[in-house]
Order: sequence, then structure tokens, then C-alpha cells
Amino acid sequence: MREALNTLARPAPLLSPRGWAAFLGVGFVLIVLVPLANLLPPAGAAVHLPDYLVPLLGKYACYAILALSLDLVWGYAGILSLGHGAFFALGGYAMGMYLMRQIGARGVYGNPELPDFMVFLNWKELPWYWYGFGHFPFALLMVLLVPAVLALVLGWFAFRSRVTGVYISIVTQAMTFALMLAFFRNDMGFGGNNGLTDFKDILGFSVQAPATRIGLYVVSVLVLGLCLLLCRYVAQSKLGRVLLAVRDAESRVRFLGYSPTAAKLFAFTLSAVLAGIAGALYVPQVGIINPSEFSPASSIEIAIWVAVGGRGTLYGAILGGVLVNLIKTWLTGAAPELWLFVLGALFVAVTLAFPKGVVGLAGQWKSWRAERRSFAKVEAAE
Repeated sequence: MREALNTLARPAPLLSPRGWAAFLGVGFVLIVLVPLANLLPPAGAAVHLPDYLVPLLGKYACYAILALSLDLVWGYAGILSLGHGAFFALGGYAMGMYLMRQIGARGVYGNPELPDFMVFLNWKELPWYWYGFGHFPFALLMVLLVPAVLALVLGWFAFRSRVTGVYISIVTQAMTFALMLAFFRNDMGFGGNNGLTDFKDILGFSVQAPATRIGLYVVSVLVLGLCLLLCRYVAQSKLGRVLLAVRDAESRVRFLGYSPTAAKLFAFTLSAVLAGIAGALYVPQVGIINPSEFSPASSIEIAIWVAVGGRGTLYGAILGGVLVNLIKTWLTGAAPELWLFVLGALFVAVTLAFPKGVVGLAGQWKSWRAERRSFAKVEAAE
């Protein structure tokens, strides 16, 4: 008995040997082979990766980080947040403000201090909340701090009041809808309906240069790997076990002396920070950030990514984020009017047929085969 308890108390390894091999192998392909496929082969070669695919792959990496952030709270703490698009957009706006300040006098109106949209709206001076965004370290701090503070405040009030289940989903969706309406206003100082765009440089490098695009892609993949290891560490730790217990029986966790509020608040805040980082990496690669990123539909779509990939698995969320967006990229070009119907049908199919997502299909297949073999043996014996 004591040996069994010691086994449970012993921290689990971050990844198994096979897991490390897969992690490093995929990382080598994405970080080394993909950029080389873009740089070395000539443009007409079969193995050449076109320039336009590099930022697209970088965008998928950002989506994977975003899906990973939601899986941390939904898959492990049972918190279905329908507002993670807001944290993503806030991180994106923080990076966009830095990129706008780098334009300087190269804008349409040639004003070295005010972005073009402020000149167009007849603003006389830069708003106080834009101060500091001319410096990358300050912008990076805001990428982390703004989503974290919002999640901390919202989570503290919600979890302290024991708001759970569908109610927390409604609260988070109301938050992102309110932010969308606010950012659409021209007098907010964030570009209104058009948002922030026409970026020139990041850290002195042109955002349109092929080398910069490859650099942003590589950074996105590296950050994705680090985020996966961080989430895996949290999931394997004592806190991760508490989160699973909170997901399955919160009242019992409270009875045993643990604080579900503190555990959920930590996971919710950390996931918001990860979503903000994803947004910050996304903006320089797509070249724009506008209030549509706050749309409640965007947050619902993130939940579908996680459900399709496999909730509570981390790598399943990454797979779902990439897979669904690959389908979206293809369908919005081939048959754009069908995309929303396919997305809804995909979610219904996952919910009814394979609730463990794509990564659970292998397990379901093995279970089905075992049942068939067992049934066949019983029939043969009779």
C-alpha cells in the first residue's frame, strides 16, 4: 500500500522517451527542414516551399498555441472559456501598437508621432496609453500583462462567487463581446473598424522580407514547443492533479482542504497569457489586427479546435487547431459558402461519434476490435 502511495506521489516524467523522440523529431522537421525547403531549392523545384506558405504555417503555429491555452483550462480544469479570443486579440493589439509606432514618418500622412488613423480622425496628440509602445520590451510586457490582469480580475470575481459550468462560458463570452463593441469605436484610439495595419518593421527588420517571415515562423514554432512543455509540466504536477480533481468533483476538493478558486485562477491566468503570446506572434505575420478578432464566433471556433483534436491531451489541441484551420483554408477558397456548415457538422460529429477527438480514434478502434474478438469467442464457445 505504501509503495503504491509513493508511486502516486512521485512526479511523473515530463515526456516518455518515445514522447521526447517524437517531440524532437517534429521540432527538427518544423524548425530546420521547413525553412531549408524555402531557402535552398529553386522556385520551380518539387520540394520548394513557396514564400506565401511560410507566414501561413506561422499562423497555424499561433493557432496551435491558442488551442493549447484553452485546453489547459477546459481539458484539465473543466472551465469552458468562450472568451479566449479576447486574450488573443489583446496580445495582438499590444504588438500592433508597437508595430504602428515603428512606422514613424513613413505613414501616408508623414506624421512621426501619430499613426495614420489618428491623423485622419484629427487627433492632436498621442493618447497616454500609447506611451511606451515605441519600445519592444514595454510592448512585450504588455502582451503578457494585459491578458493576465484581465483574466485575473475576471477569474477572481467569477471563481470566488463559485460561477461554474455554462455560466462561466456566458460570462467569458459577454466579456469578449463587450470588448469587441468597445474596440469598434473610433474614439477608443485603436483604429476602430479598420484596426491596426500597414506595418513596416519589427526590431528593425522589414516585416515583408522573406528572412523576417522565416524568422517569425521559427520563433512561433519554438514558442509553441515551449508552451507545450510548460502546459505538460503543469498537467503532470501536483497542481495538475488538483485541477483534474476540480474538474471531476470540485466540492470534494474543497472538502479535502484544497482551494479550487486558487487552482482555477492560476490556470485561467496562465492560459490567458499563452493566448496573448499567440496573438502577439500572429499580428506581424498576417499584417493586421482589428476588432473582428474579439468576435464571440472566433472564441467558439477555438473550442471546436480543441474538441476536434481531443480535449485534455494538449497535443490533441495542437492537432485540432492545425487540422481545422487547414480544412478552413482549403474550403474558404474552394467553397466559402459551405465552411460554417462543415464546421458545425464537424463539431456535432465529434461530440456524438468520437468525444475524445481525433487522438482518441486509435483507442476507440482498439476497444471496438477487442469487443468484437470477445464477442466472437463467446459465440464460438456456445
